[in-house]
Amino acid sequence: MNSPFMTVDTKSIVTELNELNKKLIKSSEVLTEIEEIDVGTTPKELVYQDDKVKLYHYKQEGKVTCSVPVIIVYALVNRQYMLDLQPDRSIVRNLLQHGMDLYIIDWGYPTKGDMCLTLDDYLNVYLNDCVDYVRESSNNDKVNLMGICQGGTFSTMYSAMYPEKVKNLVTLVTPIDFAPNDALLFCWSKKMNIDALVDTYGLIPGDFLNEGFLMLMPFTLNLSKYLGMLDLVDDKTKLLNFLRMEKWIFDSPAQAGETLRQFIKDMYQGNKLVKGGLKIGDKEVDLKNINMPLLNIFASGDHIVPPSSTKPLNDLVSSTDKELYEFKGGHIGVFVGGKSQKELAPAISEWLHKRADGKTAPAKKTPAK
Repeated sequence: MNSPFMTVDTKSIVTELNELNKKLIKSSEVLTEIEEIDVGTTPKELVYQDDKVKLYHYKQEGKVTCSVPVIIVYALVNRQYMLDLQPDRSIVRNLLQHGMDLYIIDWGYPTKGDMCLTLDDYLNVYLNDCVDYVRESSNNDKVNLMGICQGGTFSTMYSAMYPEKVKNLVTLVTPIDFAPNDALLFCWSKKMNIDALVDTYGLIPGDFLNEGFLMLMPFTLNLSKYLGMLDLVDDKTKLLNFLRMEKWIFDSPAQAGETLRQFIKDMYQGNKLVKGGLKIGDKEVDLKNINMPLLNIFASGDHIVPPSSTKPLNDLVSSTDKELYEFKGGHIGVFVGGKSQKELAPAISEWLHKRADGKTAPAKKTPAK
């Protein structure tokens, strides 16, 4: 027996399938017209390199109004061009327009020959050499560090080991206290058998880690966004921005096993930044050594680095000039959201300008490598 309700439902399904088919055909046509997905387009020049690690200096078309240069330190697990993902939503361009003198570190793509690199190599060698290069080339005895996510943790560690080289510390969505369990990544990492993983792979494939990140929000990151993409096919600009994000998500460098081993054990499983006892190479990392001005930015809706992990930093340092800044958004929105361009970049710039009374460093005779 035929039901009128069943007939209506069947017609609706057929109509929706036809519309979906039209969108798929249209998206195929538009995608074939896109020759290149451009990212990180703000002009910059390579000024220093050590092994695979590169330091870039962004070209300032206007006038530099902040006397102390900024070094941007990004995470190892993704690519730093997230901060310059699309021309109309670029933290980098925005900061340059506000008169900042910007450098950024590109950690590169580790290969099998890099599997034994440690946190000591990344912080006491690579990062330290980049800082010394900028100090010398800019004739400043101190630099501003701006650390993002894991790069913020690195910047915090570095500032604790070399406080005499850091004028101001800015951290964005940075994990510091790894005790909270209100983020799935934290729960997974605490239970991870990192020894078995590193001993098996040596160099941890980027795709392995990326699959883990995608599983943090499986429906949103693996299905619904692609259905939503079909609604963008009539707007090439929006479609390009979607593809830029996709390029960044799947551009995941491999990880040096020994570095990841120490980070998982000492951070997620040992929480040593908070509890104490952390050593990087032969240097103790004591957050009380951080006495420079601190701007600590967290995202209220962050599902990767929860606010409960970021906020404690302000209570662990000895800085008297410190600010905790809440951004109403998620982990990625801090970088590419329209609100971040209007609100966050200007706020960072204003904060740094007010603390830019750097003094001139003595001339050095030995050039950077």
